[in-house]
Amino acid sequence: MSQTDLYTLAGSALFVIGLYGLMTRPHLLHKVLALNISSAGVFFVLVGIARRVPGTTPDPLPHAMVLTGIVVTVSSTAFALALAKRIFTETGTAALDASDVDVEEDAGD
Repeated sequence: MSQTDLYTLAGSALFVIGLYGLMTRPHLLHKVLALNISSAGVFFVLVGIARRVPGTTPDPLPHAMVLTGIVVTVSSTAFALALAKRIFTETGTAALDASDVDVEEDAGD
């Protein structure tokens, strides 16, 4: 198994684990952590597919995309945590529950 295959396989596994956690966990903190795990999986795949041919310079584009993605992930995580704190302050719970959502039906005017 080559290094590219290993990074791609590990990245795919991390992405699937994060996606599963994002869909199944109702607590907002768990959702934020699952989103971070899935983004780490995407970073692994991008690093794995970077072209490395002996005797030439490596392809810098995937690495630049990973660095940019890390910055975006940190800022979106900070925003999501601030939003989760605000939701907890307003509602008293940090979990998403479908029975708590009030759906207003259209009167059909």
